[in-house]
Amino acid sequence: MKNFFRNIGPGTLVAAAFIGPGTVTVCTLAGVKYNFTLLWAMALSILATIVLQEMAARLGLVYQKGLAETVRITIKWPWLRWLAVALILSAVLIGNAAYEAGNISGGVLGLQTLVENSTLELGNVQFNYLSLLIGAIAFVLLFIGNYKLIEKSLIFLVVFMSISFVVTAVITTPPILDVVKGLFIPKVPDDGWLTVVALVGTTVVPYNLFLHASLVKEKWKDATQLKTARRDTYISIVLGGLVSMAIIICAAAIDATNISTAADLAVGLEPLYGSFSKYFLSMGLFAAGITSAITAPLAAAYVAKECFKWGDGLRSPKFRMVWMFILVLGIVISSMGWKPIEIIKFAQVANGLLLPIIAIFLLWVVNKEKVLGIHKNTRAQNVLGILIVLTTVMLGMRSLEKVFGFSIF
Repeated sequence: MKNFFRNIGPGTLVAAAFIGPGTVTVCTLAGVKYNFTLLWAMALSILATIVLQEMAARLGLVYQKGLAETVRITIKWPWLRWLAVALILSAVLIGNAAYEAGNISGGVLGLQTLVENSTLELGNVQFNYLSLLIGAIAFVLLFIGNYKLIEKSLIFLVVFMSISFVVTAVITTPPILDVVKGLFIPKVPDDGWLTVVALVGTTVVPYNLFLHASLVKEKWKDATQLKTARRDTYISIVLGGLVSMAIIICAAAIDATNISTAADLAVGLEPLYGSFSKYFLSMGLFAAGITSAITAPLAAAYVAKECFKWGDGLRSPKFRMVWMFILVLGIVISSMGWKPIEIIKFAQVANGLLLPIIAIFLLWVVNKEKVLGIHKNTRAQNVLGILIVLTTVMLGMRSLEKVFGFSIF
């Protein structure tokens, strides 16, 4: 048991990153609107996460460098190197800014159960002061750098919320045949493409590919521990995926059409907690919002550090400027009066659209023999990786078609 806890690694943080406000919100919306129909999309997302995160973990463990740094080192032509760096930075900064807005909005969604009116007016400008409060907490924790104890406490609440959804999914006794059909028969309703992309975006989080590679090289030091790193990745992601599926199953039992508050989201937990469900879910959303509001800006700062070859420490002005930029942008977007659930859904869609860019870079570097040697991708891994990239591109195109009204296919 002692060895078990010692070997718990970055995979747990990867899973915790996608069991956040975005997952709870998007999975609930998917279950309420489409019942079990989109369970296959979550199953596909879990498979894609396992495949891509294993590649990122293998890269960090064997090559002992992060994804952004590997891309920068591997490309020899200066103009192509800077183009690749610009694409990576754009994808990560845009995606993380949107994700940060969703994280803060998730925390706001939780607090709104306790604070009914959180909107203030300054002249003609309206803003949500709860966004400023959550942003200020994240800022202080990031600035002082001593946030691990608090983060562990908040993660406990997120785990509690996750277990609650799994137990509730069981006691609601969903129709097994419908669940199996939803899992294994892909079907997309006419207005469901954006939701599918959001489910992918909330599970296969692009910045996790950078974070995982960086964390693995800190945890383990050589390829002899590759089996342990893989086991950590597989178990953590599968468990996180089961929680996501449980949320969809719980939401399918909700008799509602309009979901806009934490109380609406919490209806799925009522079979377990009754009238207290909204308070338990609110605490979980607040905790998930804070923990994610810390990790998303940090991941963006790590990527910038690798791209620009900054040798300074994590408390250097340049490193802090990056995470401050992401945090402030997230606060501004979250506080401007838009509905938190709409911001969260937009963030997941944005991440789903940006995912192919990061996945292509990852696939490229893990096929370089001078990077991974005998541990480079096998043919089967490449086939899965290419299918994932093509699928995410197709989903993204379908979503753009629905949003802008032009025909691509």
